Amino acid sequence: MKLSTARRHFREGSKNIIRNSWMTVASVGAVTTTLILVGIFLALILNLNQVAQNIEQDVQMNVYVELGAEEQAIEELESNLNELSNVKSIEYSSKEEELNKLIEDMGESGDEWGMMFEDSNPLNDVFVIKATNANYYKNLSKQVKQMDYVDEVDYSQATVERLLTFNKYARYIGIGFITALLFTAIFLISNTIRMTIIARANEIGIMKLVGAKNSFIRWPFFIEGMLMGVIGSIIPITMVVVGYYYLYQNVAGRNLLPFVELLPFNPFAWQLSLLLLGLGVFIGVWGSVMSVRKFLNV
Repeated sequence: MKLSTARRHFREGSKNIIRNSWMTVASVGAVTTTLILVGIFLALILNLNQVAQNIEQDVQMNVYVELGAEEQAIEELESNLNELSNVKSIEYSSKEEELNKLIEDMGESGDEWGMMFEDSNPLNDVFVIKATNANYYKNLSKQVKQMDYVDEVDYSQATVERLLTFNKYARYIGIGFITALLFTAIFLISNTIRMTIIARANEIGIMKLVGAKNSFIRWPFFIEGMLMGVIGSIIPITMVVVGYYYLYQNVAGRNLLPFVELLPFNPFAWQLSLLLLGLGVFIGVWGSVMSVRKFLNV
């Protein structure tokens, strides 16, 4: 495409926005509202996903060795555990180390507990296993329970399964809501450009009579849709950058909960802004494509 032709398409697309000002305002408003909601939901979903990942990383499976198991038996069990797949790390903690941890966790009353169990330690030796993914704990638990010298296996099954279920449904609901918003914005822009096509029916007919190609006629409408998408994304991007910066500055570093950690402002806010800009352009151009295909009979 020649530069002069590209300029002409851009100029005509810009004029179409001005000519149909009221419909343009409605479409840009729809894009703006849609992208604001999309930006909020994306930020929420991605940060919830980050929280879920942090929780998953803290999940571990404790394999309690049978009381009275000899050192050779413990070494044999460790060797069997190392053969498991989907395991990120395995750490051994002796019953003496477990008692020391218990004493520390009890605080001031810990010394009393230490004196009580000084001669007879009732705790088990423990292997602490971390899986590469939280989805693997259930299967790993079944395999470990079948091994010799294993007294008990604990990985907070109910908590892990609730976490995975919540994370899955949160993603599905968010994606469904965002998809519905995008289709609404595309529909409104499509109607705006359809009105533009109807208003310029005579002009388009004349252009065809003088030999204008279909692509030559379509391009200004694509430019019009793209510009509406870009204009409609300005306010959402501003709100995302400013809002997330304020939230990050006031929440990050306060350690409200050990696993609650917002995604870093940089680069997350800028990546989300580019995504919103891309969605705005996509909504506008796709709305134009739908309009041209349905109503531009060339």
